Amino acid sequence: MSNNQHDLSTHHDQYGLATADMVNEVFAQGVQRGVLLMRHSAREYRRGIHDLENPLTDHGRGLAKKLGKNLSPDINCRAYASPPHRCIETGECLLTGMNARGQTSGLEDAGLPKVRPLEALGVFYALDQIRMWKGLRSAGGLAGYIQTWFDGEIAPDVMMRPRQAVAMVLEVMLGKLDAEPTEAGVKQLDLCVTHDMTVYTVRHGAGLESLSAAPVDFLDGLLLYRQDDVLMLQSHYGSCVQVTEQMLSG
Repeated sequence: MSNNQHDLSTHHDQYGLATADMVNEVFAQGVQRGVLLMRHSAREYRRGIHDLENPLTDHGRGLAKKLGKNLSPDINCRAYASPPHRCIETGECLLTGMNARGQTSGLEDAGLPKVRPLEALGVFYALDQIRMWKGLRSAGGLAGYIQTWFDGEIAPDVMMRPRQAVAMVLEVMLGKLDAEPTEAGVKQLDLCVTHDMTVYTVRHGAGLESLSAAPVDFLDGLLLYRQDDVLMLQSHYGSCVQVTEQMLSG
């Protein structure tokens, strides 16, 4: 999901590298488990089809593979994604990149699909997508629309309460964080590929960065982990907050 803010003729080779750096740095500090909520990779903007049906570009596939290759080889990964194919394919390409490091994902031995679709990573909070899309256009873009949503200016039959949406996404991430790893004694990353609107919503709702401070670009992510038994959420921009019971309760 996005207003068309990216020129498809422009190649941005840095997408995803800051996200990989964040994950590697956190795990290098002794963290053993993490959950990465991440926007999908670079996509097409075809007209005449539903926005959620727009696929990745070849460049986007390459970027996702590069992200996987840049993750530390001692990190094991399993992947979940919003059902649209560009999100699932982002996860598949990232796992392919990880496997190219000489480290398998571990999922094949578990008999599980490489990337499992997860409805909770989709746009479940949009209760009336037609009216949401109209609101996006009226607000002049995604950041403006999310701000009006948090300001309580969008009808509750169009969008779920934003704090409730934040809590639900965090609960899904927390469930992955507390799930059994694919292999005992290894560093475990659970990848959750979603849309820019979800990343914006959680980032803003958690107080990491303001909507106007920085864009949510392709492969940007938020990492949930525990450090000294404290639940933390970190942005690839460097901001980090403690996840409170209030955030989880909505």
